Amino acid sequence: MRGKNILAAGLIFCMSTQLLCACQKQQPAVSDKVHAGVICYNQSDTFLDELITCFKEKLSDYGSEEFKTTVTLRDAAGSQRTQNDQVKELIDAGCNVLCVNLVDRADPSEIIDLARDNNVPIIFFNREPVAEDLMQWDGLYYVGAEAKQSGVMQGELAVDVIQADSRIDRNKDGRIQYVVLEGEPGHQDAIIRTENAVDTLKNNGIELEKLSYGIANWNRAQAQNRMLLLISQYQNKIELVLANNDDMALGAIDAYKKLNYSESALPVFLGIDGTDVGLQAVLDGEMSGTVYNDKEGQAEAMAELAVALVSGKGMEDIKFEKDKYIYLPYSKVTMDNVEDYLPEPANYR
Repeated sequence: MRGKNILAAGLIFCMSTQLLCACQKQQPAVSDKVHAGVICYNQSDTFLDELITCFKEKLSDYGSEEFKTTVTLRDAAGSQRTQNDQVKELIDAGCNVLCVNLVDRADPSEIIDLARDNNVPIIFFNREPVAEDLMQWDGLYYVGAEAKQSGVMQGELAVDVIQADSRIDRNKDGRIQYVVLEGEPGHQDAIIRTENAVDTLKNNGIELEKLSYGIANWNRAQAQNRMLLLISQYQNKIELVLANNDDMALGAIDAYKKLNYSESALPVFLGIDGTDVGLQAVLDGEMSGTVYNDKEGQAEAMAELAVALVSGKGMEDIKFEKDKYIYLPYSKVTMDNVEDYLPEPANYR
């Protein structure tokens, strides 16, 4: 009987030990070095390139003789399969925290499984995963901004410009004829930005007529091509161009420049992101305004969170929403305040 009791006690001890180990595996290991693996959907995206540059700088500020920081960057070039492989590669290379800008925000399962199985936390950034996916493991977080706010602010910028200058309604029909340059088809941020910009205009009494839209995948060259087609179809009818980001707004401007339109025949152009080139376009009077996406604030939040996750210190100082989200606010940029956002003169482009 005593032998059976000893055997039972031994089994319980083993099971308890296994359970404890399994629980411990769910928590990222503490280290005195941050080796961050950064994977972006497409490094040719101007805003992302600037954000990642900021992140490298912010993370390096945490470095010291006792605490080392390194960053390894990978570009998925628009392929989710490639991004999945890159996550595995970076984990195998010893990265102890991952910063992932998803190619497909609705398909992070393989990445999450890899990270959880290897006990490597993930900071998703810029492209927000579905909420249910972020709840799969305690080691998953998101840093970014709320797309609705950017759409509302872009709409408010448009309202201000239209109300301040009656000449924008060139055909004097009491309505503003507009086109939209959108990011990827079905992309959450693109849809939310567009809907809220348009709704804000309508809610402020601006009569609108949508002429058309073009999908330009956040890309300047694609936006120029889409805009050339829209101009060929609508000629001088377009009075407002709402672009989901600065690069597409600049692509639209490029199209009008290519066709040698006079300044008086140009529509109003509005972007989102506040990239260096976008801000310069506002300063030059080419864009009427943009909505600043706080890349410095997001980069600082990512760096602080990465250090806290790896070192095991400082998590209590980070302000989360719903325990997993860090959102930085947007702000409106016009000719009146653009100099507050511009980089140092040596970086002007």
